[in-house]
Amino acid sequence: MRLQIGMVVCAVAGKEKNGFYLVTGLEECSVLLADGRHRPLEKPKRKNIRHVRPTSEIWETEGLTNKELRRKLCEYAAKGGI
Repeated sequence: MRLQIGMVVCAVAGKEKNGFYLVTGLEECSVLLADGRHRPLEKPKRKNIRHVRPTSEIWETEGLTNKELRRKLCEYAAKGGI
């Protein structure tokens, strides 16, 4: 599955391992990830694409706030994620 902006991914390596993040940007070999708390939408984390696992969830990012992102990711993780 190809990564795209708005996709929810699970980190499989690094300090963020097993955490869920929203893809906010794409670069050649990396993605920009935000979780609304440690990595707000205004300052996303750059991560190698090999270190994330895509999910089937794709969310609308237009008008999304950090608070809404935190809530949605928490609910998604509570449902069991992937």
